[in-house]
Amino acid sequence: MSPSPLRGRRREHLPAPAPVAAPRLHPQLTMLREADCSRLHEASCRILERTGIRVYHDAALTLLRQAGAQVNNDLVRIPAAMVDAALAAAPRSFTLHRRNGEIGCVLDREQIYFGPGSDTLRYLDPRSGQRRDFQLADVADCLRVCDALPEIGFVMSVGIPRDAPTERYFRHQFAAMLRHTTKPSVVVCNDLADIEAIAAMAAAVAGGMRQLSAAPTFLVYSEPTTPLSHSLEAVDKLLFCARHRIPVTHSPAPMMGGAAPVTIAGAVALGNAEMLSGLVMHQLTNPGAPFLYGHGAHHLDMKEMISVYGAPEFQLARVMAAEMGHFYKLPVWGYAAHSDSAVLDEQAAIDAQFSIQTALLAKTNLNHDVGYLEAGLANSPELMVLANELIAMNRVFTQGVQFDDEALALDVIDEVGPGGQFLDHNHTMRHWRELWTPSLFDRQRLEPWMEKGSKTMRTRVREATLAILDSHHVEPLPASVDAEIDYILAR
Repeated sequence: MSPSPLRGRRREHLPAPAPVAAPRLHPQLTMLREADCSRLHEASCRILERTGIRVYHDAALTLLRQAGAQVNNDLVRIPAAMVDAALAAAPRSFTLHRRNGEIGCVLDREQIYFGPGSDTLRYLDPRSGQRRDFQLADVADCLRVCDALPEIGFVMSVGIPRDAPTERYFRHQFAAMLRHTTKPSVVVCNDLADIEAIAAMAAAVAGGMRQLSAAPTFLVYSEPTTPLSHSLEAVDKLLFCARHRIPVTHSPAPMMGGAAPVTIAGAVALGNAEMLSGLVMHQLTNPGAPFLYGHGAHHLDMKEMISVYGAPEFQLARVMAAEMGHFYKLPVWGYAAHSDSAVLDEQAAIDAQFSIQTALLAKTNLNHDVGYLEAGLANSPELMVLANELIAMNRVFTQGVQFDDEALALDVIDEVGPGGQFLDHNHTMRHWRELWTPSLFDRQRLEPWMEKGSKTMRTRVREATLAILDSHHVEPLPASVDAEIDYILAR
């Protein structure tokens, strides 16, 4: 036998072995094989090459023509090679930062975050129980609730404040986001003037436009117009974000049976084509600028004539979007914790649970619309508080099961033996804190539950929401920054 190559060596000079993470078994949700993803991609490319898109933006038309697209007035046909080049140029990950510069969201296709939606009309006031139009103070309250909830990773504007100037309310929403939370934000706005004002306010907080580009604190949500159109305003925002390296999602919302084919596969192929055409313009403007993949194919309820949120078809389309984003190696925009119900009831809770679990299993990375009721017409901060509990519970589920010798505990079982108990064993002491402990769900039996007031989940959620509104405060911005924001709003 040959002598050991280690014989005679000083072992302390050998590199230490890398630590090995304990193996885990994870629940999985998959639907598309790689061949299916390729077929969807080819279908979308065929739409772009044969049918084409309308682009109502002269500078973008020039950009597309120079890059090799066929341009006839405002109709553009994009060859597959341009799509492939844009996909190759787009970054595989990027970060969103808190207002103090710390990293808030890492969009690397693995991390999963949740946040509210934008621009609902009606506010379900947890103090009075009334439904009414949003005011700026209500937006601020909802943002403080989001700031306090650990499972809410980013914010959006939540509602349309009726006491802000109609033509500039997007800017006032963003000012409220800067003032009432430290978390990253996703911004909806109308046109180039809006995004310029919003970027100026964000730059005032960040210390300048260069600092904002290096560590962006917000992402812009923009949309093509289904089917297959890009408005002047949408392209203005898209290209502004590309130039300044502000993250953006240019995410279509095809309405199955209305503005898109009634079949899920057809709507996803159309939405994917619209998203890819936006990505092409974006990457032609500034290769490597951060872009979030996504599309939101809803269907038109043929009985009620509304866009449906709480539906299995919507969640199937979310899984397909997630898997196409993974196929492209891009982080993915998603939806969660929303309902078609008009009130916070059993239907809303079921819808929220269904969508949250789907988002976590499918790995859509930045999930918005937490708190939506009435299919996006109303917002409930109480639903956001309930969703925080559901997200925490579902995270534990999707993290799966540790599966190693320590977890199998064969020696512990042998030591305790038949008829024994594990309660005071060291193994239990080491691991019992790993079990999820709810903050809102009640595990008491009937008699102690009655002795403590017989509080239902609905009551506990309301009390938790009011406690946040009464006690949670966000550190104010420096006075000079706050004054600069006021100046930008007035200008």
